[in-house]
Amino acid sequence: MKFNIVNEIKLSYSRKGNCERSISSSRDAVDVFRAHFDAEEMDYRESFFALYLDQANKVLGIKKISECGISSTLVDVRIIMQDALLCNASGIIVSHNHPSGNLKPSGCDIKMTAKIKEAAKILDMSLLDHVILTSDSHFSFADEGII
Repeated sequence: MKFNIVNEIKLSYSRKGNCERSISSSRDAVDVFRAHFDAEEMDYRESFFALYLDQANKVLGIKKISECGISSTLVDVRIIMQDALLCNASGIIVSHNHPSGNLKPSGCDIKMTAKIKEAAKILDMSLLDHVILTSDSHFSFADEGII
């Protein structure tokens, strides 16, 4: 039996929202991320989000990339880039929380940031920042000059 059917790939992105928000600082990004993180789980479970921006740094959208355990979360760079391509992003800001309350980036955080930055560069996009959140503070890779 011979089949001539090929699976159809269907992805969608819609600008149904009315967000005209621009990001001009890490504080602006933190405000957007805090509105999407589950505040009740900030000190309990690690989550990872990506914020997508156009060339004028206006928000195109935000996506939860993963949610896992107490001390780590799995991040697939391909998913971040897939969503960035889908919404025609020029810039990306990523964020995750540290339930421990420790703002210091881990070695894994630094390596993941480098992987995302390189993938973005290949696709003519920019990784603008990586923000680590705790329930009462934040750490910005861009503000600290390490991105």
